[in-house]
Formats: sequence, structure tokens, C-alpha cells
Amino acid sequence: MKKRFQNITNKLFSLAGIGLLLLVWQLMCSFGIIADYLLPSPLKVAKAFAKSFGELMQHAKTSLLESFFGLTIGLILACVLAVAMDRFNIIHRMVYPLLVISQAVPVVAIAPLLVLWGGYGIAPKVVLIIIVCFFPIVIGLLDGLRSADKDQINLLRAMGANRWQIFWHIKLPGALPSFFPGFKVSVSFSIVGAVIAEWLGGNSGLGVYMTRVRKSYSYDKMFAVIFLVVAISLILVWLAGLLEKLCMPWKNKKRT
Repeated sequence: MKKRFQNITNKLFSLAGIGLLLLVWQLMCSFGIIADYLLPSPLKVAKAFAKSFGELMQHAKTSLLESFFGLTIGLILACVLAVAMDRFNIIHRMVYPLLVISQAVPVVAIAPLLVLWGGYGIAPKVVLIIIVCFFPIVIGLLDGLRSADKDQINLLRAMGANRWQIFWHIKLPGALPSFFPGFKVSVSFSIVGAVIAEWLGGNSGLGVYMTRVRKSYSYDKMFAVIFLVVAISLILVWLAGLLEKLCMPWKNKKRT
């Protein structure tokens, strides 16, 4: 009961902090401390969001579809590579430095090349999302697999278990606590990666809409897109947390 009350209190403090920030922002705009053409007030952003709600939902549908495909493909590739790197040490030695180097390359620098090679369709956007989401998942899962308890593995081997049984009963459950933090990061990155990819061109998507309203100096609509992207990211992370609870029921029991 005490822990539940503490969680509610923490959420209330978080909401209070956000509300205070919005209030200060609104007051600064209302008293003319910040010009509207530089930073529109929260009320104007809310009005712009309500006025363009239908159009925003159509563009959000495209961005969510791109992020879904990119995250799904990136998740599959990351899991396969992490298992292969855990199983074969030579693959780990060859691929791990390349993964680290890939994170030193700015995503914004890769995006124009992908558009040049793949055009303005959905393919280069999905590839960019895969690149953004791939690294946190593969590193988290690999660390979890390689940190499996050696004594438990030796015990199962002494009992005649094969490699698949060791992986299914020891390595995979033990790797989930390391996997899900990286997965949550990738989930939030997926929608952001879709918006960044759409900045370079396309027919629809939140990034395309943001570029159009920026060129027309409708900054209230641009901030409406930013708030929508933040809201979508929070919802996706929350859904990833629910998936974590479903896949790791023993963690909730242990907390209880």
C-alpha cells in the first residue's frame, strides 16, 4: 500500500512539473516576454492541434506504419545477430566493432544517401528506422545472453540438456531484463526516426507535414506536431512496458 501511494505521488509530482512548465510558458507569451512568431503559446498550439486534428491523424498513420515496419524488421535482425554473436565468438569479434562504429555516423548524414538510393517512397524511411532501432536492441540482448549464470548452464549440461534447451530455459529468460530497456529505447526512437526520414521528402507523414507548416511559418502547427510525436512516443513506451510485464511475470511477483 505504501509503495502504491509512493507511485501515485511520483506521478502527481511529474504532472505538476509539466503543468508548471506550461503555465510559465503561457504567461511569458501572454505578457509579451516572448514573441508569438518565435514561440507560440500553449493555448495557440492546442487550438492548432484541434483545428488540424484530422489532417494530423492521417499523417500520423503513415509515420506509425513506417515505424512499425522498421521496428519489426530491426527487432528480428537484432535478435538473430545477438544470438549469433553469443553462439559464435568469431562473429562477435568481427561484428561488435562495426556496431560501435555505426553509432558514430550521424543519422542525418545517412538519410540523404538513403533517399538518393531508394527514392521518396517508404523503403528508405524504413531502412533509416532499422538503423536507428537496431543498436540498442542487439547490445541489450547480447549483454543479457552473455551474462547467463555459468553454474546453471553447467547444471543443465550435466543433466543432458542440449544447446536449445539451455538457451530456452536459462539464457533467454536471463536476457530479458537486459533486452527490454534497449527495446523501450528503440520503440521511442522508431517514431522519431520516421519523422527525421520524412523531413527529406515524401507525400505524407508527420515529418512531411512539419516541413510544410515550417515553410509557411505556421509554428503553432509545428509545435502541435512535436507534442503529438512526444505523446506517441510515450504511448509506445508504455505499451512496451506492458509487454515486459507479460513476458516477465516473475519480476512482478518478486516485487510483490
